[in-house]
Amino acid sequence: MTRPLTRKGEQTRARIVIGAAAEVREHGVDEVRLEDVMARSGVSKGQLFHYFPEGKEGLLLAVARQEADQVLADQEPMLSNLTSWPAWEAWRASVIARYHAQGVQCPLNGLLGQAGRRAPAARAVVTDLLERWQARIAAGIRHMQSSGEMRPEVDATRAASALLAGLQGGVVMMLSTGRIDHLEAALDLAISGLRVATAQPGPGPLPGAVPSGQAVLSGQAATQR
Repeated sequence: MTRPLTRKGEQTRARIVIGAAAEVREHGVDEVRLEDVMARSGVSKGQLFHYFPEGKEGLLLAVARQEADQVLADQEPMLSNLTSWPAWEAWRASVIARYHAQGVQCPLNGLLGQAGRRAPAARAVVTDLLERWQARIAAGIRHMQSSGEMRPEVDATRAASALLAGLQGGVVMMLSTGRIDHLEAALDLAISGLRVATAQPGPGPLPGAVPSGQAVLSGQAATQR
């Protein structure tokens, strides 16, 4: 059984991860060298391997977990407060701002792409991130249903899954093209589709809403009957 780290041990381990993350951001995954991480974080080889006995592989996975946590942290407090249509708009704006600032450089994508070819643990990082992300979006949908702003027959889990899939597709296209308009369109249409399912008269759909959004939600509702 692994012994829990002391407070000093936790601080040392965190310093190593932060140093490795900085190396990834500056030089890319393939160019990360343990010697550079040690120099940046001020630790010895013995210390590094004490906290990361798997070496570079284990260290990069730790960095990936930190980056995954940061993806969600950057969306707070909006992501955990999807309780009104203005709140949804604020969250949408935070997502666009985050990826616009990030640009085409995505440390998490590089880390998981590199480790994923060799370590099943990398898939666990992705799965955990997406599950937590989807759960918070679904919680927002359920809140809107409980407050009467969205019809109860909308499947919150499926709707959140579809929204997240569109968001991730927009991110992939941004990384490929350098353009963020695909991500903007995916979020706008997804939120417009949810507004179509509003239970009470309220704000109209966002610009760009199309009938297919209604069809998607109707199909989801049909699965519940």
